[in-house]
Amino acid sequence: MLLNLTILPGDGIGPEVTEQAVLVLQAVAEIFGHQLKLEHKNIGGAALSAANDPLPADTVQACLASSAVLMGAVGNPAFDHYPNHLRPEAGLLRLRRELGAYANLRPATCFPALEDSSPLRPELIRGTDIMIVRELLGGLYFGEPRSIEGEPGSRIATNTMTYGEPSSASPALPSSWR
Repeated sequence: MLLNLTILPGDGIGPEVTEQAVLVLQAVAEIFGHQLKLEHKNIGGAALSAANDPLPADTVQACLASSAVLMGAVGNPAFDHYPNHLRPEAGLLRLRRELGAYANLRPATCFPALEDSSPLRPELIRGTDIMIVRELLGGLYFGEPRSIEGEPGSRIATNTMTYGEPSSASPALPSSWR
């Protein structure tokens, strides 16, 4: 089987981590007789440095054309002074929207060998095995208006989330929720 993957190394430790993940994918593909077609693209600070855009159009197109996307961490303090739409994290939010990545899954398991390393008492966390489903495309991620005003030390931030009652004509809610 041929698997088309878009690799987005990202920033900071992202490239190092995704490089190792690709090595694992290549080893697994070889064992199971699969072929990988890998296309590396920029996102985040790397994309800002190369194209002055945290999510260039060619990155979006490559992701949409691939079977899967492997993405590393994004973010870099060097871009903290950039306007919000040009920060590395803005590329991540746009990619989620473009791909329709509604939610991510975050498993939380406490292994017995780590019980004594937790700030919680071992008897409280023993056997923990849960899955957290985190919604990614609504709420405060994309709320408007939003702003940060003022000088460091006296800044004021606005982050707006609007609530409403669902109606049968509401396109914002999946039909299964109505």
